[in-house]
Amino acid sequence: QVQLLESGGGLVQPGGSLRLSCAASGTIFSIGVMAWYRQAPGKERELVATITSVGDTNYADSVKGRFTISRDNAKNTVYVQMHSLISEDTAVYYCNAYLRTIGGYRNNYWGQGTQVTVSS
Repeated sequence: QVQLLESGGGLVQPGGSLRLSCAASGTIFSIGVMAWYRQAPGKERELVATITSVGDTNYADSVKGRFTISRDNAKNTVYVQMHSLISEDTAVYYCNAYLRTIGGYRNNYWGQGTQVTVSS
């Protein structure tokens, strides 16, 4: 079994910063691409950023220059550092990992989500 557990969400004022973490645990053999998605009320889930196992990154235009995705392969953990937050960043943030289990099963796994609210 595999679990992805996010942490670090909360309430922050406009212009502030937050760092989200997501740790994968369980019967993991290897992890490929890890990513952060978000879903605002009444909107579809959207991709925020991705990072490959060798550190190549990609960002949504809306967060370029403000968010930084990183990972610690030894800890099976992905992070997103968010700066200059605006109200439009308010959403539930989900981490995602494409991984292979010890049993050889490959699939996408999702965390349960963590709320980020940007408000004064």
